[in-house]
Amino acid sequence: MSTARSTGAQASEPHAADSHDLIRVHGARENNLKDVSIEIPKRRLTVFTGVSGSGKSSLVFDTVAAESQRLINETYSAFVQGFMPSVARPDVDVLDGLTTAIIVDQQRMGADPRSTVGTATDTNAMLRILFSRLGLPHIGSAKAFSFNVASISGAGAVTVERAGKTVKEARSFSVTGGMCPRCEGRGSVSDIDLTQLYDDSKSLSEGAITVPGFTGDGWMTRIYAGSGFLDPDKPIRDYSEQELRDFLHREPTKVKVNGINLTYEGLIPKVQKSMLAKDREAMQPHIRAFVDRAVTFTACPDCGGTRLTAAARSSKIGGISIADACAMQISDLAEWVRGLDEPSVAPLLAALRQTLDSFVEIGLGYLSLERPAGTLSGGEAQRVKMIRHLGSSLTDVTYVFDEPSTGLHPHDIQRMNGLLLQLRDKGNTVLVVEHKPEVIAIADHVVDLGPGAGSAGGTVCYEGPLAGLRAAGTVTGRHLDDRAAVKKTVRPPTGKLPIRGATSHNLRDVDVDIPLGVLVVVTGVAGSGKSSLVHGSVPPGEDVVSVDQSPIRGSRRSNPATYTGLLEPIRKAFAKANGVKPALFSPNSEGACPTCNGAGVVYTDLAMMAGVATTCEDCEGRRFDASVLEYHFGGKDISEVLAMPVTEAEAFFATGDARTPAAHRILTRLADVGLGYVSLGQPLTTLSGGERQRLKLATHMGDKGGIYVLDEPTTGLHLADVEQLLGLLDRLVDSGKSVIVVEHHQAVMAHADWIIDLGPGAGHDGGRIVFEGTPAELVAARSTLTAEHLAAYVGA
Repeated sequence: MSTARSTGAQASEPHAADSHDLIRVHGARENNLKDVSIEIPKRRLTVFTGVSGSGKSSLVFDTVAAESQRLINETYSAFVQGFMPSVARPDVDVLDGLTTAIIVDQQRMGADPRSTVGTATDTNAMLRILFSRLGLPHIGSAKAFSFNVASISGAGAVTVERAGKTVKEARSFSVTGGMCPRCEGRGSVSDIDLTQLYDDSKSLSEGAITVPGFTGDGWMTRIYAGSGFLDPDKPIRDYSEQELRDFLHREPTKVKVNGINLTYEGLIPKVQKSMLAKDREAMQPHIRAFVDRAVTFTACPDCGGTRLTAAARSSKIGGISIADACAMQISDLAEWVRGLDEPSVAPLLAALRQTLDSFVEIGLGYLSLERPAGTLSGGEAQRVKMIRHLGSSLTDVTYVFDEPSTGLHPHDIQRMNGLLLQLRDKGNTVLVVEHKPEVIAIADHVVDLGPGAGSAGGTVCYEGPLAGLRAAGTVTGRHLDDRAAVKKTVRPPTGKLPIRGATSHNLRDVDVDIPLGVLVVVTGVAGSGKSSLVHGSVPPGEDVVSVDQSPIRGSRRSNPATYTGLLEPIRKAFAKANGVKPALFSPNSEGACPTCNGAGVVYTDLAMMAGVATTCEDCEGRRFDASVLEYHFGGKDISEVLAMPVTEAEAFFATGDARTPAAHRILTRLADVGLGYVSLGQPLTTLSGGERQRLKLATHMGDKGGIYVLDEPTTGLHLADVEQLLGLLDRLVDSGKSVIVVEHHQAVMAHADWIIDLGPGAGHDGGRIVFEGTPAELVAARSTLTAEHLAAYVGA
């Protein structure tokens, strides 16, 4: 046996496989990127920064991560690809050195009422198996503990072929599920206030039904009046028991009204199907106002809000049922599981412990597994998605994060930074889109995009180590070490909003007076009870304008003009100037190009391959019929107006022939929030998270109200944009409004007139007011976690 010896020269040569240590991007043109070419080091932590709308997400998510996922999908057979969403290849010349990408974004988790933190992280699945094995009394398989599985049974005769003969056999089956039959696993039941549905002193012909859409002479009311079940001239309070049952609860029945066959249905099921089946956010404003008025959701009386049957709640391990376990704070549940020692389910207990410990490690130990997934904030949803990756044994993976510091107190950001470094140190490439200096500080490599936003961005301004960024003179470099000073003089309050005995979620009988006429910042660690205090205790009314974190919904047909209501006065102005209908000036209505139906592009479906979108040849992407573009207003056609950026449109509609005060007011608000560069017809799907947040803020600024409640308005904002936001908040307060902001950003805290700090911890360790006073008093006292971080920030 001979042994080959390598020479010293050969030993020093690197292996060919080790030379692939970069992700190369050349000629990226996705969205607003302008032929971007960069090299991203692998197995390092790279932070992408730049003003909101500069192209960070276009480069990281829409180019690098999208191509990685597309290439992985292509490894499956054509049959499997047919069931998967098809992803088009990004607009880029070369993408080289990609690894498998795992995207952890801020997309809210599904708001389905049956989706909870436990079901979204598979923790409930493990608990169900645990209780089906160890729970006493034993009630069945894991399905018996699931609130998504209903109990069903059936029996009957089946026909089977056996040895050439047809034989009939009796068969029966049963499935024992854990779903509460009354609320169907939702945990709450809807109760409709009948006084909001009809006026019982009137008859149907007098317009008794007060539900939106049921006008006195409309078809809906005519069906009830002409059905034959009811007397249209009798007041509803005089109905017999049978008539009232037919009016409110009758099952769908075929009737003939004025010679037309129609379906009659009781008013309550009609309202439930037409209005309550929709997501509240997707409703039209007048329908949403009616639903809020007429419907109350209360905990299910049968299951007490646990969603489970009595049998599922009766099976216990050491006196704890699965409902008790899901209601526990996760940090307490982790302790309880750690105390279980049963060799027969040891692998299951180990996996469950690891998942629950991950919740605590990532700073979500204050949640409970029964918490509906739709109620999590964007930052909480992102961290819940991170949980399944923390204990992963995979290496050489590209992890892509979208502002992981969102919704985190400066104290929690340190913990998040540790997790990002932990993922990198296992040999993974970590790409982070981020604005916070605390996260940028841990980067091995920084890519700064800009110099501006939208069409003024899309180029790489700096690429290299963090030290070079400070000296680079870019917008980010100049603002990286900015520190807002604590206000020396604060505005005096003009009144107060008293809150007494607040107990929502984890609040502990909180009494507090929120000053009015000033800028109030409510702060505290994640899970300390800030949103519970503000959203749960500030009474929603006509005087309160609430801007929460719920994302803007909109298709590629939606744009800033349609979302803000700006298109309405513009269409009316065009119609009046030309003596035609306003509907002609909408690409979603009569004015649409007939070839592309107003989309501007023609889509060709290629089955399991990515569909191809080509610019419409007839309208050349302008979305309107050629005849509509002959109508002008102020010397421009409608497509030219929608192509204008906000600043240009603001000047256009301010004076001269095109003066339109209603449009100018909306455009002024868009410019105030820093969206002057966005064009009016730009699809909402192309806007970044920060731009959508500001678009929503601009829309709500037009609402009439004296108190503004803003939930983390700095989400997605660059350090330079935060200064503009502070100026906007000051203008709101100076105009006589009261502004209450739930916020973690130290610059906003330093700028406040009054700070309310909750804590001291999260979950059941929080829910108390630990400080009230001015920012200067908070820094001087240094009595809370917030005070320590604010003092360090302002250099006190």
